[in-house]
Order: sequence, then C-alpha cells, then structure tokens
Amino acid sequence: MKISMIVFDMAGTTINEDNIVYKTLCSAIQAEGVKVTLEDVLTYGAGKEKLNAIQDIVNFFGTKEQESLANKIFESFLINLKLAYSIADIKGMQHAEEVLVSLRSQNILVVLNTGYDRVTANSLLDKIGWKQTYHYDLLVTATDVTNSRPAPDMITHAMNLFSIDNPKLVIKVGDSKIDIEEGRNAKCLYSIGVTTGAHTTSQLSEANPDFVINSLAELLPIIKNIKN
Repeated sequence: MKISMIVFDMAGTTINEDNIVYKTLCSAIQAEGVKVTLEDVLTYGAGKEKLNAIQDIVNFFGTKEQESLANKIFESFLINLKLAYSIADIKGMQHAEEVLVSLRSQNILVVLNTGYDRVTANSLLDKIGWKQTYHYDLLVTATDVTNSRPAPDMITHAMNLFSIDNPKLVIKVGDSKIDIEEGRNAKCLYSIGVTTGAHTTSQLSEANPDFVINSLAELLPIIKNIKN
C-alpha cells in the first residue's frame, strides 16, 4: 500500500511561530476581563477555528454576560495577530521543509490545513517563503469548509479535490488533540501527534493517536514502513 496524501497542521507542526497565536489569543481574552492563562488557552483552544476557540474558552471560564464578547475579542485578536506576525521571527519547524519536499518527491500529496482563516494562513506561508507545488500541494483553511476541527471537513475537502476515495490512503499530522480527533473522524490510516507545538505527549495521548513523534523527521521511517 502506498500513502496518497498527508495532511499537516501549520502552526506548531510545520511552522514555528513560538505560540504567538495563542499568546495573542490569551491577551485578547484577558483584556475583556476573562481570567485565563496561556495554558488554559492551549488546553481548550489549540487547533480550533479561532472564533470557535474564543467562544469555547469564554463559555468555560467567563460568565453569561461575557459570552457575548466573543466577536469583539475575535476582531481584536485578528488585528493584534497581524501586528505580531509582521514583526515576529517565523520560520519552518525543524526538518519540516526537507520532509515536505521529500514526500512530494515520492509522489505523496502534501496538504497544509489550519484553524486560521485563509488570509492569516497565506501571510504565514509568504513570510517563510513556502510555495505551492514545491513545498506543498494544497492549503485548506477553516474558512474553506462548513465545519472546522474536530469535524473531518478539511480533510475530506482535500480528498475530494484530489479524487481520493479511501481515507486509509491518508495520514493526518498535528500538534494538538483536536488534530488527532480530526484525523480519526476522517478515518485516516494514521493520526499522528507531534510534540513541537501546543500539546505534550501526555495530552496528545488522550486523543488516542497512532503515533506520537518528537520531530517531523520521525515521520519518514513511518511512511517507509507502510510502503514496505
């Protein structure tokens, strides 16, 4: 059996942005009087579409009066994130570029997916200089589908675009529990957690991943064993 497609999360998995998004998210929520920590935001918001993440966090940690603030927080978050990304040192995760290029050289489709909107995702890719048809084949964002993670919509959308009918030809890789849940809901062959981003090995294990790796370089031997 040969894998047809691997779907990678972006921030924390293939892109190293030092948790800027969740630090910015945390500050935006705190500014509206909701008492949360960065750990809280990572635990309850990692991997989700960002407005949905804000809603879930405010609903859990805030009061009923604060629940209506989600849209206001989201607007503030987008403005602050754009500024933060414009001045931040953002780069590909260690080994990410070589792994993506290696997979494409093996005729394995590389899909990037994210809880970001398309504008934010493209700004990240532009900043690190990654190009479609060299580093990756397709970008799918939360704003491209009806249901974001943990629903499988982003993965099934990519499968449909490439006429892949069998999810057992697909692997999902991500740094959060919700990434793992997304892959499992899509019935991918493997849902693989990587410890370079939002969640620890222990947290990732709660979502029952098929593998937990500490570097994307560890992915290539897994792929090789499948092909053999």
